[in-house]
Amino acid sequence: MQVAVGPETRTEHFGGETFHFCSDDCQQKFRADPWFYASGNAAKQGASVPPGTQYTCPMHPEIVRDAPGACPICGMALEPMLPSQEPSTELTDFTRRLWFSVAAAVPLVILTMGGMVGLPLRDWLGHQAASYVECVLATPIVLWAALPFFARGWQSILNRSPNMWTLISLGVGAAYLYSIVATFLPGLFPAQYHSAEGVGTYFEASVVIVALIFVGQVLELRARERTGDAIRALLDLSPKTARRVLPDGSEYDAPLENVMAGDRLRVRPGDSVPVDAEVVEGHSSVDESMITGEAMPVEKGPGDAVTGGTINGTGALIVEASKVGAETVLSQIVAMVSNARRSRAPIQGLADRVSAVFVPTVVGAAVLAFVVWLAFGPDPALAFAIAAAVSVLIIACPCALGLATPISITTAAGRGAQAGVLIKDAEALERMARVDTVIVDKTGTLTEGAPKLTDVIALEAVEEEVLRLAAGIERGSEHPLAEAIVAGAQARGLVLPGVETFEAVTGKGVRGRIEGRDIALGNPALMRDLGLDPASADETADALRTQGKTVMYLAADEALAGLIAVADPIKATTAGAIRGLHAAGLKIIMATGDNERTARAVAEKLGVDEVRAGVLPADKAALVDELHQRGAYVAMAGDGVNDAPALATADVGIAMGTGADVAMESAGITLLGGDLAGLVRARKLARATLRNIKQNLFFAFVYNSLGVPLAAGILYPVFGLLLSPMIAAAAMSLSSVSVISNALRLRRLKL
Repeated sequence: MQVAVGPETRTEHFGGETFHFCSDDCQQKFRADPWFYASGNAAKQGASVPPGTQYTCPMHPEIVRDAPGACPICGMALEPMLPSQEPSTELTDFTRRLWFSVAAAVPLVILTMGGMVGLPLRDWLGHQAASYVECVLATPIVLWAALPFFARGWQSILNRSPNMWTLISLGVGAAYLYSIVATFLPGLFPAQYHSAEGVGTYFEASVVIVALIFVGQVLELRARERTGDAIRALLDLSPKTARRVLPDGSEYDAPLENVMAGDRLRVRPGDSVPVDAEVVEGHSSVDESMITGEAMPVEKGPGDAVTGGTINGTGALIVEASKVGAETVLSQIVAMVSNARRSRAPIQGLADRVSAVFVPTVVGAAVLAFVVWLAFGPDPALAFAIAAAVSVLIIACPCALGLATPISITTAAGRGAQAGVLIKDAEALERMARVDTVIVDKTGTLTEGAPKLTDVIALEAVEEEVLRLAAGIERGSEHPLAEAIVAGAQARGLVLPGVETFEAVTGKGVRGRIEGRDIALGNPALMRDLGLDPASADETADALRTQGKTVMYLAADEALAGLIAVADPIKATTAGAIRGLHAAGLKIIMATGDNERTARAVAEKLGVDEVRAGVLPADKAALVDELHQRGAYVAMAGDGVNDAPALATADVGIAMGTGADVAMESAGITLLGGDLAGLVRARKLARATLRNIKQNLFFAFVYNSLGVPLAAGILYPVFGLLLSPMIAAAAMSLSSVSVISNALRLRRLKL
């Protein structure tokens, strides 16, 4: 933009240039990172700035707005789709209104009930004067403090979506208006409603109800804030600044939002890694437990990837940023957890169906209670009728019923993120609790997914020479097995020879010329093409294959020289995870494109129940369909592109966080640790969450089923007991708090 330069224009000097600013805000941003703005990077970064915060309803995630407000369906305050580091504005507002309500409620209760404890203020003032004082205390609370209740109640009527606020506003409004009429127009009431003290009022009831509802709302809002603690903890993992290393070698702390892909950053010992990056200098161990759930630090050196939010150990690293902003793993985790918080579990449909008819039914019950009390109640019947109707309206608020499912899902998604289990949506979590069969891929799921050299057997030469020649010829190949052989030779300190000629023989191996010798490495078919008989080594080769290893034959100068064996090691955590899944009553099926012998060797070692070898991606999806026809509830765990069809077809798709992006997109659950130990944690979390939801629904249903008849006065004819509107308000608030407190127990679940 253009800035008119004058004597008072804000100015900064950097790199031999002078910069002018239109405001203090712009100048402060420049001061925080002058190189970033002076180099023109700010303009490049501007296109990637995320859109403004959007708001959604915790009970109705389909409601999305660009600004805060009330949900048009249930009336609850909309909350940020991504938990904010700032305190809730509604919590701040409701807390202030709560204290005003309490300040009015205390003198009102003393004024109306003081005679019970030897403080007859009402008698001292006289009934009429006391009623005026009550009106003065109650009016600002009902007309100002309770204004959000009435606004939401009115919106529920306009939207034809009756909800808890409909009931609250009707109850409080009825008690207050009745009291106003009784105070200023007592002559409208028949003689039987007049006592020696005049017509009774409910000012104190309306104010105490408002105060108690605010107590419940504040406790609920605080509890809902706590359900986002896990996400806020993830957000806190990223430092606010990153130490940028400039091309001239100088360093400074830049705001994290100004870091761009390609920037070089210094990560000092004990610092958090600021963004996803690749190590270019230094060696250190990095604690990735907050991302993967694994406690052991991982050694990192040049060429290794590091994840934003992980903690550097004792070494210093120079890293090059590869993913920044919303592209980082940490940002994607936060986004996925936030999406899970807003998704709806199928079990929530039960609560929705009940809530759809609940409010009209409650209003009908309140009207019926009013009519019955008015017709058959003792004197003053009108006062009893109003008390019963107001109590029914207040106690039956369906807030607890609506919160029962989403509050558990929210808490579970956050707890799962802390344990390296990302829940994509609530339906996946509910389905996971019902799974009885798990299909697992072999490579990258049960195994490391990176072949390693295991055996070198010499037939006509020494082992070192066999490995040196095999690695030498494989240097020209890009096959994963070739990389394993070369890495194995280098690990033993061997100097690899140069390759004079090289040829890859499709489906058989490689051949070429090294140091004047003809060298070939491949399968038995390649040996036979060269006129050699591999049968002399078949017994040794078969023994290696039985152990799940891939065997290659080495020929040198038309003679069989040795065998090279490579294997994909089983992950250290796999055996324990399989035992844990079996203990949970799950059947494990391995489906792999590998050969039958290798697959069975791995399966026998791990105790897998069933093996399907040599399967194509379409075959894995067909296997899922086959199991569905048998009535099985299937989870599919995989990490490759070839697993994506089966992941999408299964009841629950489980992707390894170390795998392909398409696998993670097709899955409902992602295991950041990249091993099946996370699957055990996911299963435990899913079952605990479903159990928690059922407990919450039970609490809510039982509460409302018992509360409405009690409030209507069903016990009065037998025991003479009638529920006060104030007690009804307290019970309503406590019901929501009990549901939320039960859900918050998931935060302490041991995974």
